[in-house]
Amino acid sequence: MPTLLSHLAVIGLGANLGDARQTLQEALQALQSNVGTADWLVSPLYRTAPIGGDAAQPDYINGVALFQTNLAPEALMLWLLETERHFGRDRSQDIARNSPRTLDLDLLLYDEITMDTPLLVLPHPRLHERAFVLRPLSDIAPDLVIPGQGSVRSLLPTVSDQAIHRLE
Repeated sequence: MPTLLSHLAVIGLGANLGDARQTLQEALQALQSNVGTADWLVSPLYRTAPIGGDAAQPDYINGVALFQTNLAPEALMLWLLETERHFGRDRSQDIARNSPRTLDLDLLLYDEITMDTPLLVLPHPRLHERAFVLRPLSDIAPDLVIPGQGSVRSLLPTVSDQAIHRLE
């Protein structure tokens, strides 16, 4: 009998080194092949300026994905980190926060769980402050509630001053 995929997860995807758009597409294909996931909804991609870090770095390409999973939050996060490594991300080299990267995968939400461990903080602590997360998330789940913050739809106006451009 198959395992029920009973947990809702939302991940953020970003990249700004190499062919970022191609990397995100390939990473999504790899992620969607995991048998512990199903029913993927993937946002359009957006171009955004880097936040913090080196202002001379390239713009980011960002998106989000929502899916069902039977993986526990920590196992899901470890899988995301392994996927980043597969696509050339070396977190040991990420000395400065918000440094350029080949691939960035963040577990943003997992059901309505709140947790704070050395590996994972849920919901992602800056999720509600970032247009590069809220705008793509509003495309696929505008009524999704971020625990302690409100719905994506209600939070979107609070980031309207952040430049973000949808890619065709």
